[in-house]
Amino acid sequence: MATMTDSDVAAFADSVRGVLAKLWPDARTAAAGPIGEVWDAAVAHGWFELASERALGAALAAVRECGRVGCPLPVMDGYVAGALLARRAAPAAPVAGRILVALQQKGSDRLQQDYDRVRYAEAGTTATHVLTLPVEGGTARLRPILAATPMPGLAVPDWSELAPGPDVSTVDVDPAAVDEAAVLLRLGLAVRALAAAERTHELAIEHAKVRRQFGRPVGSFGAVAARVAQCQIELSAGNLLIADAVRRFEAGAADWPLAAEIATRHTRVAAPRVQLGAHHTLAATGYFEEHEAPWLFRRVHADVTRIAEFPRTAGDVADILVESGAGLPTPRAGNELRTRLAQLLDRYPGGPRTGDALDDDPELVRALAEGGYLELGVADQVVLQEEIGYRRLPANAALAATTMLGNAIERHGTAEQKAAFLPLIRRGQLRFCLGYSEPEAGSDLASLRTLARRDPAGDGWIIDGQKVWTTGAHLANYVWLATRTDPEANPPHAGITVFLVPMDTPGISLVKHRALSGEISCTVTYQDVRVPDTARVGAVNGGWPVITDALAGERVVMGGIAASLHRQLDDLIAAARVDPVAVLGSPGSAARERLSGLAVRVQATRALVGAAVEAIEAGGGTRLEAPMAAVLGGELAEDFGEAALEILGPAAALSGAFEYGLRLSIMYVVGGGTNDVQCGLIARGLGLPRSR
Repeated sequence: MATMTDSDVAAFADSVRGVLAKLWPDARTAAAGPIGEVWDAAVAHGWFELASERALGAALAAVRECGRVGCPLPVMDGYVAGALLARRAAPAAPVAGRILVALQQKGSDRLQQDYDRVRYAEAGTTATHVLTLPVEGGTARLRPILAATPMPGLAVPDWSELAPGPDVSTVDVDPAAVDEAAVLLRLGLAVRALAAAERTHELAIEHAKVRRQFGRPVGSFGAVAARVAQCQIELSAGNLLIADAVRRFEAGAADWPLAAEIATRHTRVAAPRVQLGAHHTLAATGYFEEHEAPWLFRRVHADVTRIAEFPRTAGDVADILVESGAGLPTPRAGNELRTRLAQLLDRYPGGPRTGDALDDDPELVRALAEGGYLELGVADQVVLQEEIGYRRLPANAALAATTMLGNAIERHGTAEQKAAFLPLIRRGQLRFCLGYSEPEAGSDLASLRTLARRDPAGDGWIIDGQKVWTTGAHLANYVWLATRTDPEANPPHAGITVFLVPMDTPGISLVKHRALSGEISCTVTYQDVRVPDTARVGAVNGGWPVITDALAGERVVMGGIAASLHRQLDDLIAAARVDPVAVLGSPGSAARERLSGLAVRVQATRALVGAAVEAIEAGGGTRLEAPMAAVLGGELAEDFGEAALEILGPAAALSGAFEYGLRLSIMYVVGGGTNDVQCGLIARGLGLPRSR
């Protein structure tokens, strides 16, 4: 059968939602939920026939809908059982029934290792059969359930301890088949937990819009907005990682298990954190069982806890990366372009940057220009940024001009400006700096005060004001300068105009400042700076759309940031591979857990960057996706530098990539708007009211 399309999966999810709406409308139904009726309806609607089509996306869509209403229907158990039982060389009569799956491992106190006992079974009192799988491979046994004893506790409906009967059917399974089953079962639990947490998060957002305290909606308080934004980042990253794992599975990619484990590892941490964050926002409203939140709370924590009941012999993400020699799954886009770039970029040495951001290698820039790589579309620009960033090659100035100014000039520049500047950009010869931030206008760019007024002696402009933290101004030939041309404009951003001004224009002076990273930024003063009207880009008082287009290009630069973090991760893994036990300790150690977390967050950042770029190409990208990528990447950069020092010790503090990455990390949380401000943008994008 043909692979299900995205629209097919969406239609299937709608069907599942309709069934649940009649039988299990929301999480409060869990108290006395008709799980048997839901199971029968699921069978009737074909939810347990998806394994034959390898339609993992549809199966997980059903899991997600169940999670949103706190229903523990074991969809993935059915999926796994269907796939494994189809392997029987001489199939018996088809097995009708409600099947659960359990793993057995010799010598383990954590797992359901006894032949006559299966613990912590979900929906066990309504199941009819259990399929037990030996972790090391061997004979999988399908057995009827003779008795199911409830195990009351956090989970509602209760877990059960099952007493299986004699074999109904057996099938030989190798370790790889059992491992695939474990990966799928773990992923299913993760998806259900994340969906439950996401539902609570949505309820919290709606609550924050209408619940008033101290005379205003609670969503207008900065702490609430920041918490909601952080939860949204965790959810969005988790859903993107899950989608990537599904895509790889259905395409038959060899690295799908690692992609799935990354998604599971992210969700294992994120889902409880999102759930608790939503409860903080809901406050007492979400504490009592008349509300959905307490029941979703039970679902999230019960599912996350059960993930450990399905272990992999390969271990956690860090174990896989260090012991197997695997790397993070590569982005799906731009493979042909990456191959061509590799052939070119392999000729140039890279290394940690410690000097000026505009200190490009002229030979490399010339090669990129001659190959047409400075004229790419947005998606391909990200691939280029990633490859340059990962290899630590000096081409930042040329790439920045392409991504940040090229599109803005193409859309808003005059014919003369396009003729003058676009060829320079395509040759990598436009050295520019951004004249945005001011002493009283950093992330709040709309409040800038640098004034441009009409020159009474001609048709030009006179500019007065000061810009701060202007990176690379001492090396730039031009400044992309945001000015105020209407001091009375309401809203303030309606009175801004952009100019592209030569840095050697009389009246421009600067003072250099060396940053923690070693980069040079400048305070630039503009005093009676006269520029012709031909320097204006876009309409008078129409600079905000020009800036927005330039900022959209700046989001592409995040691909380079994510790539540099990816390179640091690979460097850390390479250092650990020399002697894994000496560097990281044995499997299960705190250092390995820390490394797993870093790897997952690197992949999450890459996923959010990809989503931001797709949104930009579709005409958006600055409302949610780009700020989320910026926040996650900035926080990860700080954590990464600290983790490298913790894992490698003083050696990581010597000159090199790790100590430079730590020093540079501060820029990632303040450059282009602080993370606090970015969280505010995310909150506004979710519909929360502005703070006063």
